[in-house]
Amino acid sequence: MTDRTVGSLRVNGATLHYEVRGQGPLVLLIPGGTGGAASFDGIADYLAAAYTVATYDPRGMSRSTLDDPDAEQHVAEHAEDAFRLLELLSPGEAARVFAASSGAITALHLLTAHPERMTRVVAHEPPVVEVLPDAAQHRTLIAHVQDTFRAQGLMPAMAVFAAGLRKDGDTTEPKAELKLPPQAAARAEQTMADLPYFVGRIVPSFMSYTPDIPRLEGLSDRLVIAGGQDSRGELPYRSAAFLAERLGTELQHFPGGHIGLTTHPAEFGELLRKALRGDHR
Repeated sequence: MTDRTVGSLRVNGATLHYEVRGQGPLVLLIPGGTGGAASFDGIADYLAAAYTVATYDPRGMSRSTLDDPDAEQHVAEHAEDAFRLLELLSPGEAARVFAASSGAITALHLLTAHPERMTRVVAHEPPVVEVLPDAAQHRTLIAHVQDTFRAQGLMPAMAVFAAGLRKDGDTTEPKAELKLPPQAAARAEQTMADLPYFVGRIVPSFMSYTPDIPRLEGLSDRLVIAGGQDSRGELPYRSAAFLAERLGTELQHFPGGHIGLTTHPAEFGELLRKALRGDHR
């Protein structure tokens, strides 16, 4: 385990919990879903051999508290939080960013808003469903998830959401359960605690976000769009693949599925380090 320092940063309407380890150029890791900083424990120490690695809990998640617990969430505000961390931890020097899932949507907005602060951004399966030809179908899904959440509660809403993310034509039969590393299994309680906020606030806001395609095209030389080897056909993968096609770039494949950084940390970390250096192609 690499020694880490822990800090907090006041931002507009929230206090962010962040952690820093290693030394060298800064890499900011932006988590998706309900993962928080802890979701990167499997790869952060590996990256810290070459970089200063910063992880954090997004506003409203885990140890990052909101001034108003009922506040609506917006991609632009989450991206501004990430920018404030870059300004704090890498003042005057451009950094590298890796982000997963909903965090990758944050990273896309961060790149378009503050391109001068980043030399490279690796976005793993951002579920930017608005870029898809069948976007209207997914708007209906998101509305159905919200209606179910309000009427029936968390777990029925999660079942609707999970069904909507599956591959087209996929059966509802349960798949073999993934064996998670002990650290990941230990995070299950915090993950469950953050799920209502994720489903109720993050999903409807982030999955209705439309990336600025023309601006991203002009920045594509520093942007890597990634997808999981095992998640081909699932909604986040489809979104990432279609975005890469729109930008005229090649989709970079990483080990595992949507949560490959958790299930395949060693292989994922090695490929990520190459992508951050720019020698992944």
